[in-house]
Amino acid sequence: MMAQYIEIKAANPDCLLFYRMGDFYELFFEDAAEASRALGIALTKRGKHLGEDIPMAGVPIHAADDYLQKLIALGHRVAVCEQMEDPAEAKKRGAKSVVKRDVVRLVTPGTITEEALLEPGRANYLMTLSRIGGGEAPDYALAWADLSTGNFRTAAVSPERIEAEIAAIEPSEIVVAENLFHDETFAPRLKRFGRAVRPEPQAFFDGSTAEARICRFFSVATLEGLGRFSRAELSAAAALIAYLGKTQLAARPMLERPVQVSAGTTMEIDPATRGSLELTRTLSGRRQGSLLSTIDRTVTGAGSRLLTARLAAPLTDPGAIAERQDAVAFLVDDPDLRRALRKALAGLPDCERALSRLALGRGGPRDLGAVRDCLDAALTLADGLSTDLPAELAAARDAVQALPRDLAEALAARLVDAPPHLKRDGGFVRPGAIVALDEARALGEDSRRVIAELESRYAAETGIRGLRIKYNNVLGYFVETSEANARTLKSGDGGAIFVHRQTMANAMRFSTEELSSLESRIAGAASEALAIELACFDELCVAVLDSAEALRRGAEALAVLDVSAALAEIAVEAAWTRPHVDASLAFAIGGGRHPVVEAALKAGSGDPFVANNCDLSPENGDGKGAIWLLTGPNMGGKSTFLRQNAIIAVLAQIGAFVPAGSAHIGVVDRLFSRVGASDDLAEGRSTFMVEMVETAAILNQAGERALVILDEIGRGTATYDGLSLAFATVEHLHEANCCRALFATHFHEMTALAKKLSRIRNATMRVKEYKGEVIFLHEVTAGVADRSYGIQVARLAGLPASVVERARHVLAELEKGGSQARRTAFIDDLPLFSAALDRQAEEARSISDKPPKTPHLELAEAVARLDPDALSPKAALEELYRLKALAAQG
Repeated sequence: MMAQYIEIKAANPDCLLFYRMGDFYELFFEDAAEASRALGIALTKRGKHLGEDIPMAGVPIHAADDYLQKLIALGHRVAVCEQMEDPAEAKKRGAKSVVKRDVVRLVTPGTITEEALLEPGRANYLMTLSRIGGGEAPDYALAWADLSTGNFRTAAVSPERIEAEIAAIEPSEIVVAENLFHDETFAPRLKRFGRAVRPEPQAFFDGSTAEARICRFFSVATLEGLGRFSRAELSAAAALIAYLGKTQLAARPMLERPVQVSAGTTMEIDPATRGSLELTRTLSGRRQGSLLSTIDRTVTGAGSRLLTARLAAPLTDPGAIAERQDAVAFLVDDPDLRRALRKALAGLPDCERALSRLALGRGGPRDLGAVRDCLDAALTLADGLSTDLPAELAAARDAVQALPRDLAEALAARLVDAPPHLKRDGGFVRPGAIVALDEARALGEDSRRVIAELESRYAAETGIRGLRIKYNNVLGYFVETSEANARTLKSGDGGAIFVHRQTMANAMRFSTEELSSLESRIAGAASEALAIELACFDELCVAVLDSAEALRRGAEALAVLDVSAALAEIAVEAAWTRPHVDASLAFAIGGGRHPVVEAALKAGSGDPFVANNCDLSPENGDGKGAIWLLTGPNMGGKSTFLRQNAIIAVLAQIGAFVPAGSAHIGVVDRLFSRVGASDDLAEGRSTFMVEMVETAAILNQAGERALVILDEIGRGTATYDGLSLAFATVEHLHEANCCRALFATHFHEMTALAKKLSRIRNATMRVKEYKGEVIFLHEVTAGVADRSYGIQVARLAGLPASVVERARHVLAELEKGGSQARRTAFIDDLPLFSAALDRQAEEARSISDKPPKTPHLELAEAVARLDPDALSPKAALEELYRLKALAAQG
């Protein structure tokens, strides 16, 4: 057996080998040690190899999915090695014959299909990256497919957009050719994707055989009917098919024909911007708290996946955007239909993924049940939809109505209401559906009654009340009694009937000719019943797969209905409005709000979000968008204001309503957001270096249709260096990029640009200062901030009072102005911090030496300190009680 294991392992050296032994998957040698560490399972040993103990670890078959999930999450690949014959067949070849085993699939992060291993609302993409041609200008392309649903896409991609496109798709696994993986100039670009990247032989990406390989897979003579693919796209698509062939072995994945994604059809968003705006994940990598989690009101897994895909790739065609908006608006205006749709869709099983598992031969009766339930709900839903629907909803209705009704009837007639997970367990065919099956089942049930009667008869004939007939997989049916009563069965008439089989610690086991005959009848009936059910399962699978294309289109249509209803739901729930999206350069937001922050406030304090306007629309004759210079204090809301306008643009272009009172947006083809500070330690980049790299990307790529969001450019270096860089950046955005932009800064000197550059507008975050306290109003207004209020914010953050007071003193001196030499001299003359502390301590002692205040004086001072406008009702009541207590002391 170990020789067989070593041979199979040698053929799969880069995988952990799950070696089937009975009811367990066992791992040996280094695999066992690795699995023990990764899964926290016991490491034992079995036999010896080259004089050394063989490490062994195992996981039970019934819990294998849970362990696979952990291993895949850690980046491991697993080769699943199954028993290819019954152990009884192996014994016929000899007592020491080894059961035939072979690897049936390789489980990798991008090829999993098991329901337990997948997130319902997240696509699981396998991606290939191809490079065709050498020299200075090679062609690149991506191909990606979700094996669990069959979606298959390709796209030609420019070298500078590779990382951005990969970040948008978020593949679980990226396959590249070995020469590209080891290319010293290209490899650093793959480094950020870590263990997701996997090298494979260059032969997978061979452009000369790519078209033929794709044609064979889809059983077509030519690809002309599928589209005009570049050589690089064909190479990437063929490599993906080859990798699936390697990992799925004999199973043929049910992929749809590849769909080409053309450049310019979606908004380009670079990885830094996606991270900054937290579109699908927060900066910490969690879904909770992201824009997606805030707006996702879908009720199906397919709907959630579609919403995620739309959020990752907003459209740039105003007509296509308007079609989506029409669907949402229709359901906003028809609350009864919206509620009916969501009720009908809620809780539906995932038909797309069930269909994929059935195609791969990994499905079970429960997957057939999922197809049946989706068909029943979808057809009922379609029958209730009117003929007067907007285009997107009408197309979805038509796709649902085209679902095969005869298949729905066949599945409903054959399957029980709640089918089991595994077909080998049987019991999934409805009683009355197949006459032969009912007869076999009746025989089995009758045999159980006969066994009970036989047990009663044996007990009566022998006088042994404790006699029992039992069953196990080794002996089959047997008679069991205590050792004391066994003598009765061995002597006299009993000895002629009962044959001794096994002696246990406290019991003895016997068989009889009658019992053996009955066992044969029962086994035959059970085998016959299971064989009939398995044949029925195969028949239903064929029927389902024959209708696979219609089922897939129907499942996609249900997802469209789900997303449209979900976006309508949040539009009504959160009072969002339909934006006007066109081909102009307008960007006028009235009463805009940040959806994530607003939702957090509603769930927490209940405070309302302060809405703000933003207008970057062209005003001058040149027709180019405006640039706002935004000043104001930290904590004033600048970053929130910047992000919310970028998010509104994204929501508008996925076809959703937006959190605003009104919105007119000219299509944004590229979105750039540089908000927040971070470093890149893995690449050896400081915070300032990252800031400059991202700013360089913006200045080199942004055109007049871009929307640029920049926050605090230049703050990571010396004051004058930073001011100079910020100054030059704004000038370049104005003169060269000619784009719409929001630029937040603490360099108040930059506001003078509004007098020199025609499209610059000054705006500021309003604050109110009262008795040394800063009140942030979170309102954006025209004008310039008079100061940054950094010290006040520091005090709110909890800095020691002595530090805050010292900072006030230094700031007051520095603000007196003068030359650089004067400021340097002032700093040189500053007393040491310890001296300042000593002075404060002395002042505190002198105050404590003064005579105590009278209660009346304390009451008067307490009343003078009150600010009634700043008190809540509860705080006012507490202050009243405190004043009453002071008055009582006098």
